[in-house]
Amino acid sequence: MLMLRVDQTLLQQVILSRQSDSYKGDYGRLLLIGGTYPYGGAIIMAALAAVHSGAGLVTVATDRENIPALHSQLPEAMAFAVTDQELLAEQIAKAGVILLGPGLNANELGVHLVELVFERVQPHQVLILDGGAISLYTRLGLSLPPAQLVFTPHQKEWEAMSGLAIGDQGEEATRQSLSQLPPASILVQKGPQTKIWQQGQADYYQLTVGGPYQATGGMGDTLAGMIAGFAGQFPQVGLYERVVVASHLHSAIADDLSKNAYVVLPTAISREIPKWMRGICLSNCQ
Repeated sequence: MLMLRVDQTLLQQVILSRQSDSYKGDYGRLLLIGGTYPYGGAIIMAALAAVHSGAGLVTVATDRENIPALHSQLPEAMAFAVTDQELLAEQIAKAGVILLGPGLNANELGVHLVELVFERVQPHQVLILDGGAISLYTRLGLSLPPAQLVFTPHQKEWEAMSGLAIGDQGEEATRQSLSQLPPASILVQKGPQTKIWQQGQADYYQLTVGGPYQATGGMGDTLAGMIAGFAGQFPQVGLYERVVVASHLHSAIADDLSKNAYVVLPTAISREIPKWMRGICLSNCQ
């Protein structure tokens, strides 16, 4: 088992210059589902991160009452009421990447949404499970759907998923627990030293950036949005590499901002993403 580090070579392999004849449809069609009362801000932060990461089309399914707040922050995103079942089914079918869970309340509506997405998602789609979706999937004991799966649990959520107490979540135990997930599933094991795994691979990436200045509400929602944004782009590399680079960039930006701030706000990270992406591909960005 080899611990890998993100380096400049990997960053530049993932974040490439955009083709001059490309359009928004080339950079991902994302559907973000969550932000049900009283957690409306979570899906807004995820959407901010996805759009600032370069996602071409971002649609948000959330509480109808949350839409004005979303649009006041992010007019670039489309939005509709998550209770509109016909539109939700239509948008699930259209999406290339589905992010399910930021600010998703674990109530009857949340259960319905997780079951609906699991029923309708297709093998060619990327499904990112975060926050409330992870909690509901674990609690309900659902069978995972045939999609390209990404999980973003914090330590307590991984404890519930894997059965490993926080003190037992070492590398070998985690690798063994990963064998219970579908082939090629990706795990972003969030913590003081975040690790990113892919089922079936012994090697894993461990972040060398980030710190306690990130310990604030919405940090994980922003990470999930960045992962979704990267998942819809950069087809020249695998999904695993896209997830790794998004995770690294999220903490690297926070690391830099912490030089002048006691705590780093998630929305501050999102505002910096385009500049950092430009800097990484500066040698070949036009």
